Amino acid sequence: FGSTRQFASLFDVKNDPGDDIIIDFTNSRVMDHSAIEAINDLADKYGAAGKKVHLRHLSKNCGDMLAKLHKGGLPPYEIIESDPGTDPVYDVAVRIITGNPGTN
Repeated sequence: FGSTRQFASLFDVKNDPGDDIIIDFTNSRVMDHSAIEAINDLADKYGAAGKKVHLRHLSKNCGDMLAKLHKGGLPPYEIIESDPGTDPVYDVAVRIITGNPGTN
């Protein structure tokens, strides 16, 4: 995402209609851990409001990282709908190296 704040501003937990919220990442790429946490925080808010969040077209790596945030298993309100035929394949950046390569 361009920014986690911008991502969160796309949703209105209290007023979004229905009990099942679908977030489709077809045209998005989760770049780093802050984006994983933004997705998780949003799902937690929907869960607290009694709604389920269906996450579509996340990479397997993203799903694994979301599960790790919950000690290996997602809460019942956070559902990853995987489709190996259409889900993207990429890893989320876990560390960014700054400065000049080769210097300590």
